[in-house]
Amino acid sequence: MPTTEQTISTILADIKHPEYGKDIVSLGMIKEVVIGENQVSFTLSLLKSNDPFASSIKKACVKALHNKLGDQMAVDIRMDVPPTQSKKAQYKAQASVSKVKNIIAIASGKGGVGKSTVAVNLAVAVAKTGASVGLIDADIFGPSIPKMLGTEDSRPEVIKEDDIELIKPVERYGVKHLSVGYFVNPSEALVWRGPMATNALRQLIHQGAWGELDFLFIDLPPGTSDIHLTLVQEVALTGVVIVSTPQDVALADAIKGISMFTGKSVNVPVLGLVENMAWFTPEELPDNRYYIFGKDGCKKLAERMRLPLLGQIPIVQSIREGGDIGAPVAFVDGVLGSAFSELASRFIAEVAKRNAQVPPTKKVEIKHK
Repeated sequence: MPTTEQTISTILADIKHPEYGKDIVSLGMIKEVVIGENQVSFTLSLLKSNDPFASSIKKACVKALHNKLGDQMAVDIRMDVPPTQSKKAQYKAQASVSKVKNIIAIASGKGGVGKSTVAVNLAVAVAKTGASVGLIDADIFGPSIPKMLGTEDSRPEVIKEDDIELIKPVERYGVKHLSVGYFVNPSEALVWRGPMATNALRQLIHQGAWGELDFLFIDLPPGTSDIHLTLVQEVALTGVVIVSTPQDVALADAIKGISMFTGKSVNVPVLGLVENMAWFTPEELPDNRYYIFGKDGCKKLAERMRLPLLGQIPIVQSIREGGDIGAPVAFVDGVLGSAFSELASRFIAEVAKRNAQVPPTKKVEIKHK
């Protein structure tokens, strides 16, 4: 009887791959079979680049074919080996940031507007709704989230997943979080050049064992910098929340931040503005409002730029005290807890609206001419 491709498949189907427990034909490892006079050739397509059984499987194929077809049959087997992934590629492929549904940047045009305070309390308030939440402290040169969450003494654990080392986030108030502050001496200034800072951000993103999250917040440094550009190159942001105070100088810088994210080359949706330090209210006089930095500055900006105003957060002493002692006010029931709860509700609604109406954001690709 003539030798056919079906004959070859039937013979080789008796050979099982020791690791996968299935025969090499059903695994799709036999390809490009060519049959000539007293000769058969095919490609043995390996399933991974470092398969320790490759050589023994090849020998088993030759032996099986000779046993069934005779030693006069010449057997030529080509090996198709998948390319080896770089370590960086392995992290990106396996890191659990890929399981995050929504990645949200928290940004401000200038420092001192309470961006990190808003980021922490918004994350805590969203977690209180039952959502799974993560937070990355991307303010590499001024990490403050460990202090605000009362976890300064924590040291994240390194775990292994499929021989890849990942960093297990610290968890408190229902928020998984990582910060460069956990890996440096808090009493020493961080003197890093740009590439060192951006590499640190990449590690927090791609080596964090985030698991499946509904929201991953990324607290950015103030202004616009290498950190911002690296972020939009590394992940596809769902959107950005802009934090500002009502005063004109802060709003001018907030406009620059909005322009950066909505520009043609970046194209990240702005989910809305948060007006922080909207007014001062003494705790003993909760009905009194003193507009220290101006009135409704963010509200007017949001109307002018046709963006949602997600919330107005007053200056109250307990917000500062909560941040200093690691007890976010959003976690406690009360007037401020309600303010952040309302902010969280509006934020979640805007994310749902954005996802329903706008296609997913794409990572920014820098093309060199």
